[in-house]
This record gives sequence, structure tokens and C-alpha cells, in this order.
Amino acid sequence: MAEQMLIGPVLSFRGVGNNDMWRVTALIGVHEDAPVPRLLVEGRDAGRPRELLLFRKERYLRYDLACKMQAQERRVEYGIEGGPVWHFTVPATGTAPRIAYVSCNGFSDPSGMRKLVRPANTVWQDLLESHDRLLRPGDRLLDKEQLWHEERIHDKGLQRFHVLLMGGDQIYFDSIWEDIPTLKHWVSLSRQEQLDFKVNAALEREIEQYYFTLYRQRWLPEKRRPWGAQAPNLDAADGLARVPTVMMWDDHDIFDGWGSYSCAMQRCELFRVMFRHARRAFWVFQMQHALDDLPDLTDATPAGFQSNDPLYAPIAWSAALKRDALALPMLDQQPGFSSVYRVGPLAIVAADLRTERSRTQVMGSTTWSRLKDWMAALPAPAGKPAGGRTRKTAEARCEHLLFMSSVPVAHPKLSLAEGLLDTFGQDHVIDSSADDLKDHWSHDDHEGERKRLLEVLSGIARDKRLRVSLVSGDVHVAAWGTAVRRDLPLTETWAQIHQFTSSAIVHPSLMGVAERLFLSLLNSMAGKAQHIDVQYTVEMMLFPGHNKYVMPARNWLALEADDAGREGRKLWATWRCETESGFSNHLLAVPGVAAG
Repeated sequence: MAEQMLIGPVLSFRGVGNNDMWRVTALIGVHEDAPVPRLLVEGRDAGRPRELLLFRKERYLRYDLACKMQAQERRVEYGIEGGPVWHFTVPATGTAPRIAYVSCNGFSDPSGMRKLVRPANTVWQDLLESHDRLLRPGDRLLDKEQLWHEERIHDKGLQRFHVLLMGGDQIYFDSIWEDIPTLKHWVSLSRQEQLDFKVNAALEREIEQYYFTLYRQRWLPEKRRPWGAQAPNLDAADGLARVPTVMMWDDHDIFDGWGSYSCAMQRCELFRVMFRHARRAFWVFQMQHALDDLPDLTDATPAGFQSNDPLYAPIAWSAALKRDALALPMLDQQPGFSSVYRVGPLAIVAADLRTERSRTQVMGSTTWSRLKDWMAALPAPAGKPAGGRTRKTAEARCEHLLFMSSVPVAHPKLSLAEGLLDTFGQDHVIDSSADDLKDHWSHDDHEGERKRLLEVLSGIARDKRLRVSLVSGDVHVAAWGTAVRRDLPLTETWAQIHQFTSSAIVHPSLMGVAERLFLSLLNSMAGKAQHIDVQYTVEMMLFPGHNKYVMPARNWLALEADDAGREGRKLWATWRCETESGFSNHLLAVPGVAAG
């Protein structure tokens, strides 16, 4: 049965449910005429799967693998009856999950992959060997970072990570411009011809098929050893099958630069059609929801009002998904897919920075409002104000808030390059230089919204006495940045927001001659603090264990909280960066915030 699978299993974390249920689903694809696989979890039948999509004789199913959290964490086995088995680890009740973070699982240009010294899946292999001792070759030599986790995790038969955050570009659709002949021809047209181009029914079917089929081609490639083979592949498919994921899309999950083209280009018929089908495919494959449950976006631009930003009506997700017991914990009454999670002392916000994006907007006003409402409802320490009243009893305290921003908030500002690209145009879909800069929170067009983000996050940190950290990808380097309230003393640790940038797990880092020159410019500009206003300063820090600000290497990131202390719970960030012969470790400890 396993050899007939088109995709999967792909695990998805759905949050902690009632009665401490660790809610996990598994996506599996099979041919329409194939028998529906029977999945077992902890020896019991996972039950009848829900059909998410039936497309061109391909059936995509979602299984319920939810497990009860217990006093001690445990390893859970699941698998296909009579076939291969996999495992994931469920944390103990009330504890902080151990988290891995990755981004950029693919490539925009196949020729770039040929520049790699080591195989494409080398970084995935390292992550999986760090995650599960059973996946390592018997002769694998461990470094100190890996040895650190042996006694406390692996010797107990556990896996290192409970959740895998995937911050964007889980798949690269840039190849659509080359693989569909009509789109390849469109690229060669004049700008006005591109804007006037009409999409006929045949082309729309091609576009739809491309978005719905590339996931299975990329996430379970045909040229890999089948499930159940003696040696695991240790690739992305292995990772998706062994750690429950939280995924949020970025531009390549649509196509390179989506949201940062001119208003006229963003609204042209071709772009609208491509976005619609990318959104539908993202909903099924990354969010694991039934296609029939996806509401359309509705334009909500007020009559007589001209806006260059997409203004969409909020979606009542609670109503749209009320029949789905395994729905993702999405913010209600927002147009996009932002989702939020509470797991013990940790809160996670997976912010959707693409659905409403334009040259001058990252998130729309209703999304901002819903995010603020949700964060304002996080429990404050006992005795602290909550909703305008003094709290008399203690609830489970939230100590750390992780805000997942696909694009870094702290990143070197390249004003000269911004000006040049603004002058010479940015509407070329196969040239990503302009849109990469346009995407950044540090771009002049987004500075106001970046200030708003920092104000919102620091306000929540102050009111709830918690630590806010940002986790980002996108830029194909590893980096560490901070945003600090400079009008406060350093003893007010809640006012220091750290950002961990980890990118990429597959895409090559800056390797070519021109890219190395760009790297030199990045390091030069990174040394200059960005004073947002009289209150906030954004600054790049020297990368831990490195004498420059950015590390040009493929990498992945671990985020692990230690036991609570008098000054709060520390969050340890550990980057694993690829070298020519192995991996280097780069550690950073972020102190907690005392409750008093």
C-alpha cells in the first residue's frame, strides 16, 4: 500500500484541544481507484479519513492522529496497517514543546542547486539525525551539541522535537513560468500586453493542475527509496512524516514576489487566477482542510474609495469550519490564514503576510485588530491587570510568545539598492531582485507598519510580563537581530525583542561572485543601527560564534525552553549551519521575564 501513495504522510499540528488532546493530522494521497489506507495510531484504528480533494483521479485524505497528553512525554507510533510505521513525540501536559524551524524548502533556479558542494538534502538529514537517534547510521560520530541531547531525550526513547515550524516557501512554484508554454510566452510580452492578457478556460485548467500536482512531485519524489526501505531517505518527506508541522506561506508558495509587484500587475487577470489556485492548493496541502470548506475572498473596498491595497471582507472562520473538529486554530474574522497556538507556557502566532500584501501593506486592518485581541487575551501573571480588572487567581502563565514572520523584521536596510530598483522597474516575474527588497519590513514602504508591529508586540510583552521573540526565514542566510525600546533601561528585559532568522534548509545560500559581493554589502550595512523613532532601535547583532552579522550557509534552527527559574524561563536558540564537511553550532540564550 505504501508504494502506491502519491504523497505523505504529512503531519500537521492542530493545537492543544480540550482535555489536553495533542491534535495531529496526517495527509495521504492515493489514486482514486486504490483502496483507502487504514492508519493505526498507538495500535488503535485512526478512524475513517476525511477527503480533502478529489482531482484528476487523485484522492487526498486527512487522518486524525490526536493523542492524549500525559504527565510524561512519550513517543507515539503510527502507520499503515500491514505497512511501514513512523513516530512522533507528544510533550507532557503543561510543558513547553521543543521546536524546530525551517524555511525555503526548495529552489527557484535549478542551476543554483548545481553549485552545492553537498547533496540537496544534507540539512534535512542533519535535522532528522538530531531529532531521532533511530534515523542515524550506526557509525555516525556526534558533536557536542548532539551529545547534549542524548541523555535527556534520546536515551529515554524520545525524539527531540514536538513541533516543526515551516516559515514559508515550503514549495517553489517559480517553475510555472517555464513549464507552461503560454506563461513562458506571456513573460516575453510588453507590459501593456501582459496587463491586458485574458486567461481562457484551457489555460486556467493548466494552472490549476500545476498547483495541485507539484506538491506530490516535490514532497514525495518518485526517485527516492520507498517507505519501509531498510535505509531512510532523510529528506523533506521524512521530516514531514515525523514531526507535526505548522506551515505558513510566503511568496514562492504562490510565485516569486507575490504581493510586491505594482498595483496594476497585482490586479491583472493572470495574477488573480494564479493566486486563486495557489490559495486553494495551499489550503489543501499545507493547511490540510477540505477544498469545499474554503470561502472565496470578497472585495470590501468602500464605494467611491480608491485603494492600491487589497481590502478583503473578514471571513468568519469559526462558522466556515464549524463542522471540522480538526480545524486549524485560525484567527476568526480575518481574510487571511493567520493561526495562533497555546502550548503550556508558550504561545505561537503564525502570521499570514501574503494574503493581504501589497507594495504598501503587509496585513490589513482587521487582521491587525484580531491579532491584538488574541494577544491581549493571553493570561497575565496573578495579580496583574487583565481586561481592566485585577486577577485574583492564577491561570497557566504565558512566558514566551513566538511571532512567526516569514520575512525578517530586523534585516540590513539597503536604501541605495531600493532607490535604484524603484527607478528601473520591478514587474519582471523571473527577476527577483526588486521584489526581494520590496518584501522587507525595513523597506521605506513598510516602515510605518514595522513600527506598528513593534509597538503592538512590546505592549503585549509589557502588559503580560512575557518575552516576545520573532522567528523568520526568506533571506537565505542565518542571522540574529534585536528590536529594543531605547527609552527604557536594559533591566526591563520584556522591552528587548530578539529575532532568529533561519534560511534556507534546501535553497543554496549566497555562493556566486555577485552574491558574495551582495553579502559584503549586507555585512557592511548590518553594522548600522536603524533608529525607527525616538523609542525603537532595530539592530543586527554579530551572529553567535561568527565574526560577521550574517552567516551564508544553509541551516535550521532549534528553539527549546528550559525549566522555569526565578527570573523566568530561558529560551535557547541553536542554529545548525552547514559547512563543507559537517555542521557548526551557534547558540543563544534569551532570558525570560520575571512575573513580578
